[in-house]
Amino acid sequence: MSKHILFILSGLFVSLLLLIWPSSILANQIKTQYINAEKCYAELHASPTKQKYRNNWLMCIEQFQTIYKQAPSGRKATACLYMSGKLYQELYQISAIESDRTEAIDLFIRILKRFPDSEYKDKAIVALRIFSKEDSKRNKTTRPLPPTGAKDSLSQLITEDGKAADKEKKPTKTQIQPRIQIPAQDDLKDTASTGQYSVVTGLRFWSNPSYTRVVIDADKEINYLHELIPKKRSINKPHRLYIDLSESILKQGFKKFVSINDHLLIDVRASQRSLKTVRVVIDIKSYKRYKIFSLKHPFRIVVDVWGKESEKTVAKHKGSVTPKIKGKQTIARQFALGVRRIVIDPGHGGHDFGAPGYRKGVHEKDVVLAISKKLARKMRRELKCEVIMTRTKDRFISLEERTALANTKNADLFISIHTNGFSNRRAYGIETYFLNLATDKDAMRVAARENATTTKNISDLQTILTDLMKNAKINESSRMAGYVQKSLYRTLRKKYSHIKNKGVKQAPFYVLIGAQMPSILVETSFISNPRECKRLTSPTYQKRLCDAIIQGVKEYIRSLNPTAFRRKSQLKRSSS
Repeated sequence: MSKHILFILSGLFVSLLLLIWPSSILANQIKTQYINAEKCYAELHASPTKQKYRNNWLMCIEQFQTIYKQAPSGRKATACLYMSGKLYQELYQISAIESDRTEAIDLFIRILKRFPDSEYKDKAIVALRIFSKEDSKRNKTTRPLPPTGAKDSLSQLITEDGKAADKEKKPTKTQIQPRIQIPAQDDLKDTASTGQYSVVTGLRFWSNPSYTRVVIDADKEINYLHELIPKKRSINKPHRLYIDLSESILKQGFKKFVSINDHLLIDVRASQRSLKTVRVVIDIKSYKRYKIFSLKHPFRIVVDVWGKESEKTVAKHKGSVTPKIKGKQTIARQFALGVRRIVIDPGHGGHDFGAPGYRKGVHEKDVVLAISKKLARKMRRELKCEVIMTRTKDRFISLEERTALANTKNADLFISIHTNGFSNRRAYGIETYFLNLATDKDAMRVAARENATTTKNISDLQTILTDLMKNAKINESSRMAGYVQKSLYRTLRKKYSHIKNKGVKQAPFYVLIGAQMPSILVETSFISNPRECKRLTSPTYQKRLCDAIIQGVKEYIRSLNPTAFRRKSQLKRSSS
């Protein structure tokens, strides 16, 4: 072979290498990008928190579409189109935004038109049939479809494109995709029993003229999105708050409409919006702000709505909250102590026994009820203010209901009474909590036990607490907790040995979330400790606990109004 021929062949080889090299780089680049896009999709599906934010969905879609734009005829082109459509379809089930549905349909149709021989053709047909069935159920098409000649309905388009790829070969029965049926209510019930969907079990609410709490109950955790639609004055439509719950169905016999008709809300209603989406709609007359958060064990979504009271409403409220004692208004009312109504919350109750005592048959729910009853009687007598208990007998009350009661009753203070418990029976002492982010593992443990949940869930809750507590009375609660804790330690150490001051702590207690007044949770003593369990069952010890709490509350009130109790004593002397 001559040198001239070798030179030519070498040149051709180099040229060929130069042509292959860039495409090889691009192929590797696309492969890496696709792996990252799939990772984005997997992480999104594994994180209920991420699914609540629309930008996380769009970020994953963008990654798949970027790959498609780089190589619209490449090996990953149809996969990227399908994954983009699938993401839009799943997002639509949560958001119910029509543009998401449109994008999903357009992407699936593009697969059928541009890639009729693709392995993703059948998957696209199945996805389109789901949309078609939803349209049939509503007896209308929710968006105009792209023109397809004489056949412009979605079902016709699916039929034609489904056959287009096999014009020369008649499809066998095994090649024909089964039609997707939207299940009847009985089918949904069977599906729920297998654990495929979450079941929405009920709607509850509590309200007063300036505050309403709505709770959506479910049998297990649900991903959800919410959106507030502004008022439309032209057609007399109120504000509407939409909450879409994905992968969920309504319980058999579910009460779908609840009339509220207070100063803020008109009603709340629920419906099975699609195959696997429940929509809850709250019609709002007026509001100042609202907040949505979820609690676990059992799972429920809490919606708090606050509004402004009119001057007339405030005046009426102020004239009615203070009870009359022996024909005269209370001392608290006369001297404007700032505390007219206190809500005392005995923890646990009913099937929720609370922490088990060291002694057999002793349970937290019974001990705290006995303490709370004594505390309520003594507060009425000594502070001359109205005292309401969240429960007066052994019955279960959900944590969110306790706070809602305090808010709707316009309480000035909220005090939740508990006993501590720990696996180490040597642990003992007294501590008082207020709502905030947990500062240590011990506080996390106590909060998890009182919330009947796990420390992991407490950790998750802390990510949303900062926003929830913007309007909470954190400083006032901290100050009241300080006075009560100091009084408890000072009073009890005079009468008993081995009294440990565990101090004032902060933690995210469900029962304190959303409280509109200074609120504390008192861990009176360790019911799991032999010595303190015995004391907690003693009426004398319970009485001294109550005396100490009341003294702490008095000192807190005095910090707000230094002359309050001095005027009270002066009135007594002048009347005598």
